[in-house]
Amino acid sequence: MNSLSLDWVDPGVRRILDRALDGAELSVEEGIRLTEVTGRELHALCLVADEMRRRQVGEVVTYVVNRNINFTNVCIKHCTFCAFSRDHREEEGYFLPMDEVIRRAVEAWELGATEVCIQAGLPPKIDGAYYVDLCRAIKTAVPEMHLHAFSPEEVLYGATRSGMAIPEFLGVLRAAGLGSLPGTSAEILDQEIRDVIARGRITVRQWTEVITAAHAQGIRTTSTIMYGHIERPEHWVRHMDLLRSIQKDTGGFTEFVPLSLIHYEAPMYQRGLVPGVRPGATGLEVVRMHALARLMLGPGIRNIQCSWVKEGPKLAQLLLGCGANDLGGTLINESISTSAGAGHGQLVPPAELRRMAREAGRVPARRTTLYDLVTVYHREEEDEDSPLDHVEDAEARFGSYRRLTASSEFRFLHPARTPSPAS
Repeated sequence: MNSLSLDWVDPGVRRILDRALDGAELSVEEGIRLTEVTGRELHALCLVADEMRRRQVGEVVTYVVNRNINFTNVCIKHCTFCAFSRDHREEEGYFLPMDEVIRRAVEAWELGATEVCIQAGLPPKIDGAYYVDLCRAIKTAVPEMHLHAFSPEEVLYGATRSGMAIPEFLGVLRAAGLGSLPGTSAEILDQEIRDVIARGRITVRQWTEVITAAHAQGIRTTSTIMYGHIERPEHWVRHMDLLRSIQKDTGGFTEFVPLSLIHYEAPMYQRGLVPGVRPGATGLEVVRMHALARLMLGPGIRNIQCSWVKEGPKLAQLLLGCGANDLGGTLINESISTSAGAGHGQLVPPAELRRMAREAGRVPARRTTLYDLVTVYHREEEDEDSPLDHVEDAEARFGSYRRLTASSEFRFLHPARTPSPAS
C-alpha cells in the first residue's frame, strides 16, 4: 500500500494515482485522464510523480558535461517545425570541415567534457561513409570521448546513401566508435501528425526500426517527444506507451526527454504553414508532461530529463519536484533551439547545475552519457572547479549559431556550386 493520503483528490483521479503508487502499470486510458487534471488534481499528480521519482531513483539529480556539435544546418528535408535547417541554395547554410569538428571535440575534452553530442541536417553533399569517418576521426583524436551521435533520421539517411541495411550500417558506426544514439527525430510517434508537420520525415515504423536495431547491437539510445504544436494529449500517452513497449522488449533506452516546441521562428507557426498550430506548450502542459512521464515510463525508463534549454533554468528547477531527476548537459554550443528563438543561452556550467539541484533540495551528481555516476556532490566543499565555470561569454569563447550562419568561413557549397581547380 502507498503512504500518501489523497483523500482530498477527485475519486476517479485518486484511483489512478493510488494504482501508480502501488506499482501498477497505468493504462493508456488512465494516462489520458491524467492529462486533463487541473488545480488540486494537478498538484496531486505532481506529488505522486515526485514520490515515484524518490522511490525509483532517489534524491540525486544528475547532469553530464558535454558539448553539442551540429556540423551542418543544410538539409534536404523541409520539416515545418525546424528553424535550424537551411536549403543548400541559401546563403545561411554552413558545413563545418572535419578538422573543425575534431578541434571542437578536443577542446571539449580539455574543458572536462566526457561526451560530444553530434546531430545535424541531411546535406546532399555527403554519403554514409562521412558519418563513419567522422566517428573514427574523433575517436582517434580523443579516444576516451563518448560519441552520442546521429539521430535515427541521420542513421536512416546514412544507411540509404551507403546502400546498407540499417543494422549493418549501425554495426559499422559502432566499430568506428559510436557510443550511443540520441532518440530524437521522434517528435510525436503518430503518423497522421507527422504527415502534417513533417511530410517525408522518417516514419514511425522506420524510427522504431532504427531504435530497436541499435538496442539489439547494444547501442543505447535516449528517447524524446516534441509537443506543443498540433498534437493532443492523447498523442502524448500513446507515444509513451510505444516507448514503454519498446523498453520492455529491449531495455535500451537510457532516458526520456520531453521537448516543448520553441515556436517563435518555427516556420509552421511564423509563416502559418500548419493550420491550428499552438505557440508551444503552456506552463501547465510542461508540468503535466513531466509528471505523467514519471508515472507512465518511470518503472522502465528511470531517468526523466528536464531541458533547461527549452524551459529555462527556473522552470527546469521546478520540474525537479514534478518527477524529473536529470538536468541534461552543459551543452557549450546550442544551435537547434537557439535558431528557433530559445532565449536561455548555450551554456550552463557545472556549478550552476549543481546550484539548481541543491536549491531544489536534492543532491547533484555528475554522470556519464549512460548514467553511470562519476561524482556525487553531497556537500559544496566537495565541488570540483571546472574551466566551464569561468567562461564569462560563451558565444565569444565557443561561437554560436548566429555567428555561423552570418559568417562565410564555413559556408556550405553544393558540389555543383563548388569552384573547380581550374576556375
